[in-house]
Amino acid sequence: MAKRTIVSMPGDGIGRVVLEEAIRVLSSAGFDAEYIEGDIGWEFWRSEGNPLPQRTIDLIQKHKVALFGAITSKPKEEASQELDPKLRDTGLVYASPIVGLRQHFNLDICIRPCHTYTGNPLNFVRRGTGNEIEEPAVDVAIFRQNTEGLYGGVEWSNPPDQVYDALMTHPKFKTNFGATPREEVSVSTRIFTRKATERILFAAFEYARKYEYKSVTLCEKPNVIRETSGMMYRLAKEIQKKDFPEIQLWNTNIDAQMMWLTKNPEDYGVIVAGNMFGDIVSDGFAGLIGGLGFACSAQFNDEGVGVFEPTHGSAPKYADYPESIVNPIAMIESACMMLDFIDENEISDKIRKAVAKTISEGKVQTYDMKKMKGSVDALKNGAASTHQIADAIIGNL
Repeated sequence: MAKRTIVSMPGDGIGRVVLEEAIRVLSSAGFDAEYIEGDIGWEFWRSEGNPLPQRTIDLIQKHKVALFGAITSKPKEEASQELDPKLRDTGLVYASPIVGLRQHFNLDICIRPCHTYTGNPLNFVRRGTGNEIEEPAVDVAIFRQNTEGLYGGVEWSNPPDQVYDALMTHPKFKTNFGATPREEVSVSTRIFTRKATERILFAAFEYARKYEYKSVTLCEKPNVIRETSGMMYRLAKEIQKKDFPEIQLWNTNIDAQMMWLTKNPEDYGVIVAGNMFGDIVSDGFAGLIGGLGFACSAQFNDEGVGVFEPTHGSAPKYADYPESIVNPIAMIESACMMLDFIDENEISDKIRKAVAKTISEGKVQTYDMKKMKGSVDALKNGAASTHQIADAIIGNL
């Protein structure tokens, strides 16, 4: 069998170190691959005016599968100021390269699993009947529509004539905003299409069936956002009734869901939502399993292109430490999702068992697992480095 080629995209900040450790774990587990580095991120924005160069898109188009570390994104004005002086005032506008990747390749299905590891000191606990301490097991897979909604990028400040005139045809816009000077108006759209909505719903139900979850929860806001959330809820009911009658369909509003996270997280199985609400609820559940150091994700299309990344950011304050202290488990788990995607399930299972054993033993813990403040002194105070916890995982393979 030919050696697999994987595009590795370190990105910014801590992205490089966690990606390097994940690749080391993959190799130690027996995954034989060639890694080709793709340029992406803040430095390429600053030097080239493009954080997602065409050469990187071409690499992914050719090799299909990519591991991604982390990205830095900054507000519009700050991004413009950090451009190379010769590129300033040339009309360049920063856009998130990972969002660009999702839209270019239509990586519309995003999965963010959140499950507790036995022995993780960061697991959520609560008080139960009789004031006893309970540690509910969380095993949730969040399906996030990845290309539409509020992340679609269709937005304006001081909207042009055609847009403003169209908005004024809506009675609520005219009543509530018609008296506001146009130059004081900013508009971001939330667009859902039937095709993309059906795809994310089918993916969620199929996952629930495959892994024997009893329910799929639609987490939106159809009582207020009646057109987009309303369409998603209507389609979910149709799909469940016709194709997945054995799986329960639950409907929760995003605000109520965030409240219920700490009341009964063990009751939820698969959750499906649009782009923004999926982002919010996945971070909420990540907090119950130890935080973003344990939060992995996969995003893919129906043509075999997949990008796998932790959901944490680039954490620039930690990027220049003499020895990295950050938790690489989210990146390692994302690499396991990549293995599942390319049908290397035996290797992914082996790595996950090694991660679980490392956590349950409790001998090697990063600063977050030790509930320390992230600082350059964390290693002196007994925390493991990024490299050391990867070593421990490799030792448990």
